[in-house]
Amino acid sequence: MSPALVYSCARAGVDAPLVRVEVHLSGGLPVTQIVGLAETSVRESRERVRAALLCARFDFPQRRITLNLAPADL
Repeated sequence: MSPALVYSCARAGVDAPLVRVEVHLSGGLPVTQIVGLAETSVRESRERVRAALLCARFDFPQRRITLNLAPADL
């Protein structure tokens, strides 16, 4: 499966720089990984994303999920 690409924004003072989010689903044990230079606060957001999807009544995929955020220094 090819990666999905979504654009979002980061919060940096009064600016909102563009953030590119790449998501890849693959086989294997169900796990969510954030790759790159993500800080601890971003890594902890995995559970918040999961909870938001479940509250919106979406099915959370039972697959290996890899997230890449670019630029990584935000």
